[in-house]
Amino acid sequence: MDRTSWLRDRRAAVVADYDDEAATYEDDAYPVETQHGFVARLLETCPPGGVVLDAPCGTGPYFAQVAASGRRVVGADQSAGMLAMARARGIADALHHVGLQELAFDHEFDGVMTVDAMENVFPEDWPLVLSNLHRAARPGATLYLTVEEIDASAIDAADVEQRARGWPSVLGEVIEGDTAGYHYYPGRDRVRGWLASEGLAIVAEDTSTYDDWAYWHLLVRDA
Repeated sequence: MDRTSWLRDRRAAVVADYDDEAATYEDDAYPVETQHGFVARLLETCPPGGVVLDAPCGTGPYFAQVAASGRRVVGADQSAGMLAMARARGIADALHHVGLQELAFDHEFDGVMTVDAMENVFPEDWPLVLSNLHRAARPGATLYLTVEEIDASAIDAADVEQRARGWPSVLGEVIEGDTAGYHYYPGRDRVRGWLASEGLAIVAEDTSTYDDWAYWHLLVRDA
């Protein structure tokens, strides 16, 4: 199996899973206090009445926080099921059925957030996605990103198992099940390199830790 076809199948399976789980997605929510705190910090950088891009927006769990701050929100997601749940909130100015790889906004937003989602982006697509998110923001605007992390030993074990199955995976990719459950863990050094190549600098960061995984929270803007 060639890697291009394999990745195409992985992405399709992830989208299908999100579509299937959309109606109950928030039933098993984990603590997101840190996420809300970083969204608040992002909003502080936006002018009153400004517009924020939430991509991917999922079911829209941060829409109300944006609206309560006096800013407007636009959502984008590759899952039609997730967008349907987000639309039911009746908060977003607009919703776009599009993936991070296909975003084509041009300096339209006063802030951009990509929360709990970059783990589904392939390593080949990271530079493209960062470029699309950066281009969506107005010059000088702040972006909020989260990067999921797990222990290196779990990454190594997954790599051995997946290669034994003959999958064309690379180190850092972890597949839960035979088709869906795609996660990619690039590590901080690689993320820093991609951000620098895109002309983005980290202006604030923190880590929220759960049972056996964590999120690295980043506020970035033009270097």
